[in-house]
Amino acid sequence: MGRLLLGIIIGIILVPVAVYAWLKFGKVPVAVSDPPLPYERVITHGPLNARIDREMVKNPPVQTGEDTFVAGAHIYADHCAVCHGYHGKPSVTGTHEFPSAPPLWEKHHNGDVVGVSDDAPGETYWKVANGIRLSGMPAYKDVLNETQMWQVSLLLANADKPLPPAAIAILKGETVETPAGPEPSQQPQKK
Repeated sequence: MGRLLLGIIIGIILVPVAVYAWLKFGKVPVAVSDPPLPYERVITHGPLNARIDREMVKNPPVQTGEDTFVAGAHIYADHCAVCHGYHGKPSVTGTHEFPSAPPLWEKHHNGDVVGVSDDAPGETYWKVANGIRLSGMPAYKDVLNETQMWQVSLLLANADKPLPPAAIAILKGETVETPAGPEPSQQPQKK
């Protein structure tokens, strides 16, 4: 019985010391070019999906339409295209991230889904607002106001549908003039 207890105590001490040494002496794959950790995708996506499902807004307060799509296209060109690419022009930067940023204007290799058009707009909104830790996806809730985040989210939710020519031109990088900014009362509030 004493040996069993000694083994448990050593195990309780030895395992954390071994993990600490592994972390401390740089053996963790942290470079973009390193292979993923075992079960990394399972460990990160399970909690992410559970939190999004719990917190996402199901009914967008912004209506879809040409004005929404054009405004969303301006926001996309200004904040998203560097990592996710333009319509018909994938991002070089996004392919060198880990995980790589999904190209949001390309069809998936196995169907008609374009970018994240198969995700609920509330899921995309959650990702835009909160970002995704350890992925390169920043949080925009202190950069964009709620309307702007919904405009880009609704645009992306409709990426597999015909969009207004003005939005397509912006998304191709042809016209990236930014409209007048939101009224001061619409600016994001710092917490």
